[in-house]
Amino acid sequence: MQTGLSVIPYSDSLERIRGLVRVADEAGLDYVGIQDHPYQARFLDAFALIATLLARTHRISFFTDVANLPLRPPAMMAKTAATLDIASGGRFELGLGAGANWDHIAGVGGPRRSPAESVDALEEAIEVIRLMWSQEQRVSFEGRHYRVKDARPGPPPVHPVGIWLGAFRPRMLRLVGRRADGWIPSLGALTRGDLREGNRRIDEAALAAGRDPGQIRRVLNVQGLIGESRTPPAGRLQVGYMQAGEPLAGPPDWWAETLEGFKADGFDTVVFWPIDPTPRQVELFASEVVRLLS
Repeated sequence: MQTGLSVIPYSDSLERIRGLVRVADEAGLDYVGIQDHPYQARFLDAFALIATLLARTHRISFFTDVANLPLRPPAMMAKTAATLDIASGGRFELGLGAGANWDHIAGVGGPRRSPAESVDALEEAIEVIRLMWSQEQRVSFEGRHYRVKDARPGPPPVHPVGIWLGAFRPRMLRLVGRRADGWIPSLGALTRGDLREGNRRIDEAALAAGRDPGQIRRVLNVQGLIGESRTPPAGRLQVGYMQAGEPLAGPPDWWAETLEGFKADGFDTVVFWPIDPTPRQVELFASEVVRLLS
C-alpha cells in the first residue's frame, strides 16, 4: 500500500504547508494531494502551489485532489500538468473532477452544468488531455463542451501521468472504469459500503471495456487524528471540501489495522488528511502507522 498526505491550500498557512510537505518527503511518503477550489477566497492556486512545493522536495510526488475542470480548460491543463511533470522529473499525477458548488463556479465566470453535462464534459476533457500529451504533430477534437482544431500537442510528460477521477455517482464510476487511470474518493463523503460498491462498479465497467481493473489506481482520502483517544478533540475538525462525516481517530496500531481493511476492500493508496495539521501528526503517520502497514 502506498501512502500520502492531503493538504488544504490555505493562503495564511503557506509556511505550515511547506513544513508538513518537507516532513512527508523526508519520511518517505509517496504522495501529497492538494485540493483545488479556485473560487475559494482563502485558497492558493493548486497548480502554482504544487510547482513551488515540487521545487522544495526531492522524491515525493504530487497530485491535484482534484482539479476543478469547469474552471480549467483541458488543453491548458494538459500543458500545465506536463510542465510540472517535466520540471520535477516525473513527480506529478492529475486528479480531475467534474465540478461541484456550481453557484461558486458560475460566480467566477465558469459554466453551470447539470450532473449529466458535467460527466459528458469530463469524458471529453480526458480525450483532449490525452491528445495534448500525444506524439502527434497536430490533433483535433470536436465535442459538445470542448474543441481543439489542428492543435500542436506537447511537450509530453516524462512519465505516463495518471488521470485519477474524483467520482461518487454510478455514471462517474463507470467512466473511471472505461477511461481513467485511477479513482480518488473520500471516506466520509462515501461510507465503507459505498467504497466497496464503487470498486465493484469500476471493475465491471473496466471489464466491459476490455480493460484490466487491476491497472486502475484506487486512492482513498482519509481524514482523522492519530492519538490515544478514539474521539477527535472538539474544535479541531477542519472544514474542507473533500468530505463530510466523522473523522477517524485512534492510536497508530488501530490506524494500521483500519487501513489494512481498506486495502482488503481494493484500495492501493491511502492519503492521510490530518485534522490537526502538524509535523507531529505527519511523523506519527509515516513512522508508526506506515511502519505497521509494511
